[in-house]
Amino acid sequence: MSNQTPEDTSSSMDVRTLVRAAIEEFVQAQHQKAEPAYKAELQDERKRREGLEARVNQLVEENRKARAAAEEADKNSQIRTELQRLGVAKVDLAFKAVRDEIVRSEDGRLQARGAEGKSLGDYLTGFVQENPELLPARIAGGSGAQAASRTPAQISGIDIDTITPGMSKEDLDRVRNEISKLATQALRGA
Repeated sequence: MSNQTPEDTSSSMDVRTLVRAAIEEFVQAQHQKAEPAYKAELQDERKRREGLEARVNQLVEENRKARAAAEEADKNSQIRTELQRLGVAKVDLAFKAVRDEIVRSEDGRLQARGAEGKSLGDYLTGFVQENPELLPARIAGGSGAQAASRTPAQISGIDIDTITPGMSKEDLDRVRNEISKLATQALRGA
């Protein structure tokens, strides 16, 4: 049995309730003080996360553009290579004419647009056959063509290594005359 009277018990409960209420008030006050700091920290974290997400999205877009540019460059290179292999003399002109007609298939191969299953090589072969003006001339002559000179080209006495700054006036004149002679011969087709 306890020595406490009912009056002592209620007084001790009042003290406990009072202490408990004081502690709860203190904890709540501390929580309210810290809450703005937490909210500010959460805002900072949210802004940082949003900034990182925006940067990741930007990098993904740059990567997509870089891949598209690389695929386009590869496509252009393959078309030009195939045109050269077919003997096209005017590669740039032929390339401009066909580049929009060539697309990538589902499996990554290059093929003609609209022509199901027609490969790059088949399409370009047909294109070159339809446009023989893109091929080099078969006969190097024709009306107005000058006959090729049967005299052997003269070997000049000038070596590129002998042309240097500070050459004598006579040597410079000799080099100029030799260059003039070679240019005239080249223009005449000799």
